[in-house]
Amino acid sequence: MCGRYVVTNPVSKTKKIVKSAIKVDDIENYNAHPYQNLPVIKKYINGNTLENLKWGLIPAWSKKKDFKPLINARLETINEKISFKKLIKLSRCVVIADGFYEWKREEKNKTPYYFFRKDKKNIYFAGIYEKNEFCLITEQASENITQIHHRQPVIINEKDINRYLNIELEGSSFLKECDKPRLDYYEISKDVNKPNNNNISLIQKI
Repeated sequence: MCGRYVVTNPVSKTKKIVKSAIKVDDIENYNAHPYQNLPVIKKYINGNTLENLKWGLIPAWSKKKDFKPLINARLETINEKISFKKLIKLSRCVVIADGFYEWKREEKNKTPYYFFRKDKKNIYFAGIYEKNEFCLITEQASENITQIHHRQPVIINEKDINRYLNIELEGSSFLKECDKPRLDYYEISKDVNKPNNNNISLIQKI
């Protein structure tokens, strides 16, 4: 599961891969969390755009007012779930980030860690969207991450963004087969536990 991440200067970082940014500013968000409007890359006929969507997807079929928005979709079952199978075929997006947070559970204690690419490049999460909402796709954690958590977001390389957004290709198969970047991580302060805390100190190593 992925429930928090970091995104800074998304417009500047994506200017070479999108044609335009729609109502997105170069923000510095060190505690991006569900139900916020966050920058994602979407494909249109005239090119890719960067725009804000709300993290947390309420499926169109849901009629419950208290339905809890879905923030993650499992890659392994995405073609089977009624909430996701149409979206992975027709409504894909890519979420720009610097890194993300995950917590290691040990009995009653939860220790936060910050994850980032070993090569320090931008992170691009594979996502799906519906109307103005999106959720991230997750998969089994890579071997070096399993000691912290058993799941991780699906991360693609910049060179594969257009291929993933091309709905003529089968989305889930592509995500299972494409090369994934290597990740690194370190322990951080528990200040990240509070969504209202939002500054660069959250990603400082302790």
